[in-house]
Amino acid sequence: MPIRLLSETTANRIAAGEVVERPAAVVKELVENALDAGATRIAVTLEGGGIERVVVEDDGAGMGPADLELAVERHATSKLPEEAMLFRIATLGFRGEALPSIGAVARLTLTTRPREGDAHALTVEGGRKGPVAPAAGAPGTRVEMRDLFYAVPARRKFLKSPRAEADAAVEAVRRLALAWPEVGFRVTVEGREVLALPPQEREARLQALLGPDFAAAALPVGAEAGGLSLAGLAAQPAYTRATGTEQHLVVNRRPVRDPILRTALRVAYRDLIAAGRHPVAALFLDLPPEAVDVNVHPMKTELRFREEASVRGLLISALRRALSAGAGEAVPAPALTQYRPSPGGWSGWRPRAPAPLPPGAAALGLADAQLALAPTAPPQAAPAALPLGFAPPRPLVAPAPPGGSGEAIPASPPGPGGGPDADYPLGRALAQLLDTYILAEAPDGALILVDQHAAHERLTHEALRAQLVEGGVRAQPLLLPAVVDLSPADAARLLGFAAPLARLGLEIEGFGPGAVLVRALPALLGPADPAPLLRDLAEELAECDEALALERRLDAAVARLACHGSVRAGRRLTPPEMDALLRQMEATPRAATCSHGRPTFLRLDAAALERLFGRR
Repeated sequence: MPIRLLSETTANRIAAGEVVERPAAVVKELVENALDAGATRIAVTLEGGGIERVVVEDDGAGMGPADLELAVERHATSKLPEEAMLFRIATLGFRGEALPSIGAVARLTLTTRPREGDAHALTVEGGRKGPVAPAAGAPGTRVEMRDLFYAVPARRKFLKSPRAEADAAVEAVRRLALAWPEVGFRVTVEGREVLALPPQEREARLQALLGPDFAAAALPVGAEAGGLSLAGLAAQPAYTRATGTEQHLVVNRRPVRDPILRTALRVAYRDLIAAGRHPVAALFLDLPPEAVDVNVHPMKTELRFREEASVRGLLISALRRALSAGAGEAVPAPALTQYRPSPGGWSGWRPRAPAPLPPGAAALGLADAQLALAPTAPPQAAPAALPLGFAPPRPLVAPAPPGGSGEAIPASPPGPGGGPDADYPLGRALAQLLDTYILAEAPDGALILVDQHAAHERLTHEALRAQLVEGGVRAQPLLLPAVVDLSPADAARLLGFAAPLARLGLEIEGFGPGAVLVRALPALLGPADPAPLLRDLAEELAECDEALALERRLDAAVARLACHGSVRAGRRLTPPEMDALLRQMEATPRAATCSHGRPTFLRLDAAALERLFGRR
């Protein structure tokens, strides 16, 4: 068959397939054009899910008749004054493909009026352009698209239901509204208003679009380095979603779904949330236009950064810094009935600095004074910060106060009126339930339920990690080395990681086929049984992908060590031990979730209790 040139109409329809996939793509392109035109208010109307009709109206700069005629020509744009500017793009659009692509596969009518001038209209149907004619209209531009893909019936068959297409189009507007809070947006679907946003501040826009629950669970994120500026909000680890749809990433005012940024977000949360869950965040990255290439993907949702490592590092470090708050500084853990934070937050409180141990604290089972915290009266002078960690308590009798009366050591120092001290956000311990959960009263009267094993697991995890960063986990040699029998495969796997495990304080060596000799354990674990620990470690390392870096495998091993070194459910704690656990949670980074991403505490305020009892 001889080679021949395609007709202009056919070529335009083929090219349109890269830009116009569905009604959501039409809405996105038209709204981006309105934003580039300086609009302060944008109204979107959808009928038939956007398949039958889409109308986008704005109060932007508008166009004169000459510009209107050129606007529907392929590769005609006002956003690239020079070809060299392709590598320094500061607008949302720049290719000059949106309007001609829409006109090639649908019926398109543009009515526009500059701020000083008359209105004109132009119609394009199936790629055939009509004449520019005088019209009536307010300053700005009104674009109406009807019968999407009427000129390409095969493409129309692949569209989803009108409702699904409308949802996708509304989501496209929602993401742009998040990036442009100073612009007002209104979306009407089948005659019903589904989105109405006035021009507002970024914080108000985030709350309006992501909801009050996210606002209550949000932690501020901010960092600047090398011309990069990052700002926004990231939800506390206990506030997650089943999918990544609520991860809003904006680069230079452009909403993107860039894999580099999404990977950085996942890495920052990887040991804080449960497997299969996704964090929620709204992050805004600004950098010089020449430092990023947006001409990578037809939909302009993926980017190419000139210094990819710097961007990834800035995002990960800023998120980890924001997520390193103690339980007293973080927002509340999920409510009991919804597995999400309740609206009442503690964002104004700060974790209490570690207090010095009272006399006889060693008898409380909190290990040595270098690793433990116990409740005490507020010190006269600010105490020196103690290393993180809460060693496994040992069962023994709490010491009597200096008078020998035998009375129990009091809980957290009472505040005014006898209630919990406001310096202690997790409040004072009231009781232990089912030998597993600590019931505490917060300063505002809310009830706090703490899972003692999950909370202590996070404390031990952070203590082990801190020692690892300092050069290695402190090891405790065993008086008599222990022999652990394993399968030959598990034994070989562990021995293959003998050197990294030694950095974690676990010293092992081979002892015949399928046996491992344990010479030392991490000191934080206390007198732990090495057999279950080694079996779980072997299982953890087997589940790790061979391609994972050593650092990631060490993280998994640290989490497993922390689990084995923590207070178990069913272990009865004394009141001073419960209070000491609460105080350490307030001062320990990432204490709102355990090493597996589960919440360590739940908060039941007045509103939550009223919902449980059907009072609201």
